[in-house]
Amino acid sequence: MHVGHEELVIRQRYETVSIVNDILIAAWFIVGSVMFFSPDWTRTGTWCFLFGSVELLVRPVIRLSRQLHLRRFGSLREGATPESSQDY
Repeated sequence: MHVGHEELVIRQRYETVSIVNDILIAAWFIVGSVMFFSPDWTRTGTWCFLFGSVELLVRPVIRLSRQLHLRRFGSLREGATPESSQDY
């Protein structure tokens, strides 16, 4: 299987975006959890949980975008597995 330079660059960029997204997910939920210790911050904490939930939706969108981007380069042939062992 031949992996070109462009494909590697695309995969690395999407992996970086996915990692940043995962960090944001953790940050929203941690901050929201801490805010729930104080009744005065409960509403803001709820918003943090909502933002974290939206970030969870972004994750499959990143993966789908990567697949579509790689298909434009012809990197994913018919019947090939689009995901590697690292599911990002």
